Amino acid sequence: MYTEIETRIAPLGLTILGALHPAHQPVKALTGGTLLMLGTQGSFWAHFRTSAEALDGQADPVDRWSRRVISDLADAVSATPYFPFGGPPYTPFVNWALATGRVFSTPAGPMVHDTMGMMISFRGALHFEAEFALPPPPLSQSPCESCADKPCLTTCPVTAFDGSGTYDLEACHGYLDTAEGQTCMTTGCLARLACPLSSNSSRDPTQTSHHMRYFHPR
Repeated sequence: MYTEIETRIAPLGLTILGALHPAHQPVKALTGGTLLMLGTQGSFWAHFRTSAEALDGQADPVDRWSRRVISDLADAVSATPYFPFGGPPYTPFVNWALATGRVFSTPAGPMVHDTMGMMISFRGALHFEAEFALPPPPLSQSPCESCADKPCLTTCPVTAFDGSGTYDLEACHGYLDTAEGQTCMTTGCLARLACPLSSNSSRDPTQTSHHMRYFHPR
């Protein structure tokens, strides 16, 4: 089933970013079966931008696309869909992601994925009642453990991430309002992009700019 889902979602620009068996890796809200967490890969934006949601001019096009596409997929494979938006209450995606063994906390605070780096975009999840085989996580520990330079802590121009576990939202938003901050608005958070793994996401800058406008509306 894991390979079947991979095959089904690849043409949509989606990939499996993590998976787990809740009976063996206890998480919030689920007790058994198999959970697959779905997110975007490099080809996502090229597919999405021709969709009805991208072209209709209405709010939240990526979320609406995700709900439609992943709900249809869930119906086709007899799974229950979950989404990281639409709350409160919100589905515990962070708790689930960390339990997969493919996503880790970072010294800066935001999560890092074993292949996508800090450019992670979860779009939904599928929960199956049955357990089925899952590939083991490719890393035995966080990639941050072997990252000597830790550029996520030093790249932000206003030190919004300082390694203390707190995030200076006010400093970040203040910088985004300046001319210099437009680089972050159009290409993405410099600290997240500085992660050595983030280049693997092959993220279209237009997708990142879209998310940044929701993070910091003008």
